[in-house]
Amino acid sequence: MKQSVTVLFVVNCPKFFVSHRLPVAKAMLDAGCEIHVASSGGSLPVFQELGIHFHQINFSRKGGDPLSELKVVWKLLSVFKALQPDLVHLVTIKPYLYGGIAAKLAKVPSVVSAVSGLGAVFISSRAKARLLRLFLWPLFKLAFSHKNQSIIFQNEDDARLLEAWGVVSPGKIKFIRGSGVDLKDYSYITEPEGKIVVTFAARLLLDKGIREFVEASKLIYEKGIEAEFWVVGKVDHGNPASIKQLEVNSWRGLPNIKVLGFRKDIVQLYQQSNIICLPSYREGLPKSLIEAAACGRAVVTTDVPGCRDAIIPGLTGVLVPVNDAKALDNAISDLIQHPEKRKMMGYAGRKFAEREFTIEKVVAAHIAIYDELLKARK
Repeated sequence: MKQSVTVLFVVNCPKFFVSHRLPVAKAMLDAGCEIHVASSGGSLPVFQELGIHFHQINFSRKGGDPLSELKVVWKLLSVFKALQPDLVHLVTIKPYLYGGIAAKLAKVPSVVSAVSGLGAVFISSRAKARLLRLFLWPLFKLAFSHKNQSIIFQNEDDARLLEAWGVVSPGKIKFIRGSGVDLKDYSYITEPEGKIVVTFAARLLLDKGIREFVEASKLIYEKGIEAEFWVVGKVDHGNPASIKQLEVNSWRGLPNIKVLGFRKDIVQLYQQSNIICLPSYREGLPKSLIEAAACGRAVVTTDVPGCRDAIIPGLTGVLVPVNDAKALDNAISDLIQHPEKRKMMGYAGRKFAEREFTIEKVVAAHIAIYDELLKARK
């Protein structure tokens, strides 16, 4: 990026911006750009340290009140008109839907919409989900209709689904595989000795496959295979798909489960683990599996969009059918009982991360998209 421009990121949560987009923002700051973030939850100290300007936008988690949702669109429109950014980067569903509509109305010159996963509404086949998709179609169509816009996907399944749905034109589609990983922070070390540790690290949501993970741990214990299953993550009270705290508490009584809750030392936990498991129902491209690969750990995950894109099946990890605790049990048991296979997968995972998922590669891909849009606006 060679010219000084104003870029506004719109995200649900400022912590998500720090964990998933801050390296991109830092590269742009280094190039002399002015960076703004609009989000819920309030500013963070790192924004003041770096000179990033913050704008409060109160995104609702549930979104049941249409009037409140319209107020969010109006607030975004007001921010866009007042700031007049050269480019807005909209990340996750509400920001790219509401922000996409507001950016068009405010005549923002350049728009980037990041689809980091399509969520539960595109997983479910229930009548309520089908009805919601029908309601969402015109919002998606309008949000993705800006003339100078790129839409970043993390996997091809999501892109083709929205293309077939008729809301995304092929010329706008770009691919960036995840949010990247800093290989200096997520360093490769050999597996620890002793009892095998299998780790699940994600929010404790039903569609992350946490119940299948716990059920597989029970099946493995019943077979007499020694292993410890770590549950890393917390209940998400604002999400209707969240596991209840009462159920989480019941897991503490299981003989081979350790409930660790939310942890910041995820690198150390991965390095203390032998296998990383994410039996999710659908993802964009899960950061946890990229981090696991960087740490050199074999992965067991589900054969669904996003998850299957984060591994090389049979080389860096194993794919199992979704919502199938028995298949999960068999895959984990096999890796426990074949340490050389497991270690070779971990080593191959590190090489895969070095080739595909470095933070430098992800930052460069974003900057290239920004440059292309900024040139096209003229």
